[in-house]
Amino acid sequence: MDGHTRRENLRQRLQGAKTPISGAVLAAAFQVSRQVIVQDIALLRAQDVPVISTNRGYLILGEACRVHRFKVRHDLSRMEEELNIFVDAGATVRNVTIDHPVYGTLEGKLNLSSRRDVQRFMKAIRAHPEAPLSNIAGGVHYHTVEAPSREALNEIKEALEAAGFLVK
Repeated sequence: MDGHTRRENLRQRLQGAKTPISGAVLAAAFQVSRQVIVQDIALLRAQDVPVISTNRGYLILGEACRVHRFKVRHDLSRMEEELNIFVDAGATVRNVTIDHPVYGTLEGKLNLSSRRDVQRFMKAIRAHPEAPLSNIAGGVHYHTVEAPSREALNEIKEALEAAGFLVK
């Protein structure tokens, strides 16, 4: 099976799953290495497939969960403004990821759902200004966001565009 077909089958399998599927199980099912699965997941994410990584494996949360992955760009001076756009719409920012040319997808768990969470996170970032993953990728990064409604996701998208954060 070629890579394109495998990724489409992987997407379908994850989309139909009710619980996370481990990389080892997926590797065995597709008769490839775990590293190939990791690379396939990165490619699916690059195609805006909202693949979630958990401690038990991978999962695509469906439309009912209202999850979206936003590609954004900014520097440290605008980080708090960007994160507040998400939480002000009632969303939870689950993570931040970047695409690294050597290491592949790098992820930081955030789970920010209020301005208080954002303030605490920003305090930690300001204490370690070299810490943002986006620094490694020229400011370009992704956030997986879980929102209370499709309307909230649309509100977020419009606000990110208006602020100049959204990358197409």
